[in-house]
Amino acid sequence: MEDKLKILLCEDDENLGMLLREYLAAKGYEAELCPDGEAGFKAFLKTKFDICVLDVMMPKKDGFTLAQEIRSANAEIPIIFLTAKTL
Repeated sequence: MEDKLKILLCEDDENLGMLLREYLAAKGYEAELCPDGEAGFKAFLKTKFDICVLDVMMPKKDGFTLAQEIRSANAEIPIIFLTAKTL
């Protein structure tokens, strides 16, 4: 049996986070939803993820800071940023 791709999903908007997690599950992925950057980094350290999807603006630790910490631990893992910011 093929393993599901594991995704670290960090999103502080509870409704959007749950919607994204359910959509990814429906597409065959396994996503762990974390509500802030600190929880995201703790999850990253205890679980092997294949990709990270990070909100840019989160409480406790923003997505860019979290990405730097993730890169320090694993320079190869792909990271996708989500943001509601406009230019």
